[in-house]
Amino acid sequence: MSRIFVTGSSTGLGLMAAGLLAEQGHQVVLHARNTARAEDARRALPQAETVVIGDLETVAGAKEVAASVNALGRFDAVIHNAAVGYREAHHLTTEGLPHVFAINTLSAYILTALIDRPKRLVYLSSGMHHHADANLNDILWKKRRWNGSEAYAESKLHDAMLAFAVARRWKDVFSNALEPGWVPTKMGGAGAPDDMA
Repeated sequence: MSRIFVTGSSTGLGLMAAGLLAEQGHQVVLHARNTARAEDARRALPQAETVVIGDLETVAGAKEVAASVNALGRFDAVIHNAAVGYREAHHLTTEGLPHVFAINTLSAYILTALIDRPKRLVYLSSGMHHHADANLNDILWKKRRWNGSEAYAESKLHDAMLAFAVARRWKDVFSNALEPGWVPTKMGGAGAPDDMA
């Protein structure tokens, strides 16, 4: 069986995916933003090997998460699930980056670059990315008026672009992006039409 690290796996789709993988006999390592969320994740999935704690909002935080993952040894797969949603207000991180960009786009890139290369990478995108423009000339929203929905859609397009770039560049790695659908997680909201299963 495989050893798999899942970012953003203290709740929602990340925790559900980790649970399904653990049920299938895989060795799973969870990720949580802080200690409180890590404790919740441990209670929800006690068969997980461990929980890596780190906030992906900053470059330093993403680097620390990558270092913690590497200290655990090799992984067969990394699932990039951590994200914030389309209803996010505009606010900047301590590094002056839009919060949505920092977590949804930049952290996935940093983790991909710094975690020892696994056999498989999976990036969670969104159907919203089909109508997005990458806006690489204004990726930090300095020229445009903030729109949380557009920022989220762009970030998910960036994740799909990263998955394809990695697949083209690293021939020995299976790199995929997937759209989980609009599901009733904290991010998706109770009114989401799709089923978590």
